Amino acid sequence: MRTHLASASVLAGDTEQAAAELAEARRLSLDDLCSSTAHVKASTPWWGLPKFQALFEATFFASLRKARRSETAHSASCDHGG
Repeated sequence: MRTHLASASVLAGDTEQAAAELAEARRLSLDDLCSSTAHVKASTPWWGLPKFQALFEATFFASLRKARRSETAHSASCDHGG
């Protein structure tokens, strides 16, 4: 669910909130599911359907990648006193 909130936040233009949701998804994940987009894709049972694959790649997974970049940038700025 947190990955969906992260994706929605990116689509709404709030990358800071997206990064926070993604970090929380990782914290709550017991099986390391949220550690990468590849893990999330692997856990999606309907991923193989071409219609859904194209839609999810263009929206959900693209926004998760953007949230991860934002999370990384935020983490780096905090580590350097930013």
